[in-house]
Amino acid sequence: MTPLRLHIGGKEPKAGWTILNAQPGDHVDIVGDCRDLSQFADGSVADIYISHTLEHLSYAGELVPTLKGFHRVMKPGARLLISVPNMDVLCRMITHEGTDTKMRYQLMRMLFGGQVDDWDYHKVGFTPDLLAAFLGEAEFETVEQVPFFGLFQDASELKIGNVPISLNVIAYR
Repeated sequence: MTPLRLHIGGKEPKAGWTILNAQPGDHVDIVGDCRDLSQFADGSVADIYISHTLEHLSYAGELVPTLKGFHRVMKPGARLLISVPNMDVLCRMITHEGTDTKMRYQLMRMLFGGQVDDWDYHKVGFTPDLLAAFLGEAEFETVEQVPFFGLFQDASELKIGNVPISLNVIAYR
């Protein structure tokens, strides 16, 4: 049996990955909310990939329970691959005196969401230490920062003004 690998919030199909998204789409395998993985058994998921989605959850009640839900469904040794906007980078760039208005607008959208629909608002910001702390609260012990994953063509490799703006980490169950 092929191990279940979840791509949460994804749109791009890839062999071996099951897409779970809150919004239906052409390549969405399961329509569902990442805050509720009750349809998956404990220890049933080999890997989870989630790019530019966690920032849409509230830090005041949604984020840690969601991460604990990920932890619950993951097999021992499984990887949680996370990409989120990197607040350290975005804040430095938006306040840099050489940043023009057009770039500041792009950066502002990365800070607060594109706000094109009800799902596209950011409720939390992440720096490496904050993300590691949230993951620790959810019982992930090992967290390593990586420059990129090379798995999907998505915001995990997004650059603004030739500067990578994503914080990419692997957390192990």
